[in-house]
Amino acid sequence: METNLGIRGLKRIGGHIALDFANTVDWHASDNPHEWLDAYDDFLVWCEDSGILSSQELRDQAELMAADPSGARAVHEIIIQTREALYRIFTAIAHDRRPSSGDLEFVNARLREAMAHVEIAANDNGYSWGWETETKSLERPLWPILHAAAELLTSDDLARVKQCADHRDGCGWLFVDMSRNRSRRWCSMSDCGNRAKVRRYYRRAREGQ
Repeated sequence: METNLGIRGLKRIGGHIALDFANTVDWHASDNPHEWLDAYDDFLVWCEDSGILSSQELRDQAELMAADPSGARAVHEIIIQTREALYRIFTAIAHDRRPSSGDLEFVNARLREAMAHVEIAANDNGYSWGWETETKSLERPLWPILHAAAELLTSDDLARVKQCADHRDGCGWLFVDMSRNRSRRWCSMSDCGNRAKVRRYYRRAREGQ
């Protein structure tokens, strides 16, 4: 598969898979965002890199894509629409706003379809939630993301969802603030946090002059 250069190893700062999915656009809040999921195969690689798909599952989904390229393009549109709806929902929550009913309805429609394929699977430690292995669907990698998003929306951690403080300058990435005193402001201190320090330094220098 030919994929977006850099999709492997894309930063995951969200602290939650649903937020990392929402962050698959750089400078999401800017006028010139950079898309990482240009095609369905980019999404597959991201899912494998994130632990959503095994290497074998990646190959299985790639075979489905090759057998139905027009279907893969249609599902890619659904993937992007789902990501943007989740991004808007969690951004609104991060700023103490109510998400739009349209976004919630869209995500619920996708979630209902996903949950029709959930099952209980046996493992070495007992049992856990899993997904039908017999079902062949191009949307299958999206199902665990939708399930995880629903779990976050209904958990106590929802109150810890924040947007990078650099969102006014275009960053826009989301994260769960798990710091003890909930003081985290930046997606990354080495990126947006450092840029903010540099801006403050030069602002103070100008004011000093």
